[in-house]
Amino acid sequence: MQQSFTVGVEEEYQIIDPGTRSLKQRAEAILSRAESSPVNVEAELQLSQVEIGTPVCDDLAQVRAELVRSRRAVGAAAAEEGMLIGAAGSHPLADPADQAITPTERYLGMAEDYGQLAREQIVFGYHVHIGMDDREAAVQTMNRVRGWLSPMLALGGSSPFWMGRDTGYSSYRTDVWGRWPMAGSPEVFGSCSEYEEVIDLLVTTESIAEETRIYWDVRPSSRFDTLEYRVTDVCMSVDEAVMMAGLARALTRRCYEQAIRDEPVPVVRPELLRAAKWRAARYGLNATLVDVHGQRSRPAHEVIDDWLGFLRPSLEDNGDWAETSALVHQTTERGTGAARQRDAFGRSRRLEDVVDLIVAETGAA
Repeated sequence: MQQSFTVGVEEEYQIIDPGTRSLKQRAEAILSRAESSPVNVEAELQLSQVEIGTPVCDDLAQVRAELVRSRRAVGAAAAEEGMLIGAAGSHPLADPADQAITPTERYLGMAEDYGQLAREQIVFGYHVHIGMDDREAAVQTMNRVRGWLSPMLALGGSSPFWMGRDTGYSSYRTDVWGRWPMAGSPEVFGSCSEYEEVIDLLVTTESIAEETRIYWDVRPSSRFDTLEYRVTDVCMSVDEAVMMAGLARALTRRCYEQAIRDEPVPVVRPELLRAAKWRAARYGLNATLVDVHGQRSRPAHEVIDDWLGFLRPSLEDNGDWAETSALVHQTTERGTGAARQRDAFGRSRRLEDVVDLIVAETGAA
């Protein structure tokens, strides 16, 4: 069955006080303001964040337009409450002790189940849904995608600061998010039936309350006919968000084509996947990355270039090669969101200026 490879994106935004630059628990008021807007805005785990979801998009031009529209609409709703919004994987000044869980049955249940782990999730992610009408094909594609996610994470780090300190990480969100019991890389599944049996087992044993609490880096969506990527921080700029959507779409298509040709699933040790992910989160583009398939450490730019080469046939088939490759090269030259935040801090030694950069890039169209 030919897949659609449509694209949908979800972004999580920070709610920021323009005076203090701190996170503010104003989600409920902003959601009320946004009810009349044309975009889909929803509550998230913390009262200091909201999430948008784009409509189903047929191409990257539509993704870009929808992200610009969403950021402007939520920004306008926040402005009516005297607030700003920011897109970055962490807030440089936020302390989890100062935040509050959104008081809905779903989120209060998560806080009850997970305790301090849930309260510490002051992080902001980016999810890409790629249309796949066949769930069996989605599982087989996931099996092949899992070995290619560390370059995506290396390009997408935007969470270097945590509770007022430089963590040394490009994506410290990866460390915080990885504490969930069902986070990380999925294993390989022989079939969709096996995948569903494992999900049922986790629910039956009360390991998770429902399928939506599977937080793997890539997974068949429980809500849509999509393969969902969850590995990266939310992107500061729209350019980076479009880049990630193009990469996810191409990776899905490339791995789907391998699956329908019945090419063997690459044998990748879970220990190596964990090491590759950690290195991408820790260093971003500033050191070596683990070449999972070559089973060696290599300079980040070489790994990224080889990954682009692997994706090029699918990027060209999707009509995305020129834009996506240009955006990747822009990111490697300009620096990731994490690198730009560190540059801003280096100029003034003020984390408030880092927050200002996040807000400015979020709102730039």
